[in-house]
Amino acid sequence: MSRTSVALLGATGSIGTQTLEVLRREPERFELTSIAGGSGNLERLIEIAKEFGVNRIGVPTNACRDLVMTAMPGVSVLVGDEGLSELASSADTVVNAVVGFAGLPVTLSALEAGKRLALANKESLIAAAPLVERVRHTPGAELLPIDSEHCAIHQALAGASKAEGFPDVRRLVLTASGGPFRGWASEALDQVTKAQALAHPTWAMGPKITIDSSTLMNKGLEVLEAAALFGIEVDRVDVVVHPQSIVHSMVEYVDGSVIAQLSKPDMRLPIAYCLGMPERLDHSWGAMDFQTPFSLEFLPPDTQNFPALTIAYEAARLGGAAPAWLSAANEVAVAAFLNDQISWRQIVETVAETLALYEPVTLTSLTELLAADKRAREVATANLPR
Repeated sequence: MSRTSVALLGATGSIGTQTLEVLRREPERFELTSIAGGSGNLERLIEIAKEFGVNRIGVPTNACRDLVMTAMPGVSVLVGDEGLSELASSADTVVNAVVGFAGLPVTLSALEAGKRLALANKESLIAAAPLVERVRHTPGAELLPIDSEHCAIHQALAGASKAEGFPDVRRLVLTASGGPFRGWASEALDQVTKAQALAHPTWAMGPKITIDSSTLMNKGLEVLEAAALFGIEVDRVDVVVHPQSIVHSMVEYVDGSVIAQLSKPDMRLPIAYCLGMPERLDHSWGAMDFQTPFSLEFLPPDTQNFPALTIAYEAARLGGAAPAWLSAANEVAVAAFLNDQISWRQIVETVAETLALYEPVTLTSLTELLAADKRAREVATANLPR
């Protein structure tokens, strides 16, 4: 059996690390041929390249390139967005685990090249949904979601009508853990610390997505992502809080049937699902023990104390570049919070103020998207509390 080549872009982060665990279990099925990572983890990137025999590496700067080439003479080192784009077209399957808007070149290039894209970078799809839609139907291209919620929906839609818009589906239901502050009083939320916001009760993730989970912005972004991924109206995407994180999402059909995907929270399961499709890899990550009693709880989201979800729906209804403004403003605000410039409350306040100043534009090109992203970041930065 010939091996499937894999490009892992964002190799040193949480998703990248767990993807490597999956690949280690299947050395006869998959061959890691390309990796990329940020400037802060070059030593780890080099370790991965040596372990897997990778000969193509993507880095952000020329200085990083020189360091990698000194440590590994003879490897091919590519730099910046152009390097990411080239790597994204170099393998059968591309895992996009790049953080934030920087993952957009990977998404577009992989699909344009007709590759299977295992997507863990929600921001690029949210900001660039109209552009992604144009290239996702390239012959050979396949877009599979690594996000546990969207992977769950992908599985639960297996029996749905293939007609456009899923006419036999009433709604998609995304589950949310509720984050570390579920049930907190408003006064307590005023005093949230960075350490508290980074302590997710269920998942071990990178800092940006962990902060997004604490504000529920992550779930708002996932609503936008679900609408774009599955070609369904945003008003047919709902959110429920499910603290146990066992039901990863659900699909409600028009006859009242609800199909859900259940497992213990383990990101290796959706990663393996995306890599192995149409086969399922036999590793039992996330397997449930139904002989041990457990309970499942579902609650409505608290949109008064966590208004990010409402703001995300607003951006979806505005359309055009509004989701790009939402994503860009949130990246600016989260970075400011992590750098101790603003309080936890001020993250979503900054995003709301930025979206209120949205300058409407129809996205027809990457140039327009980049301009909208730049403008949103300028407005968000100007709105950061001083």
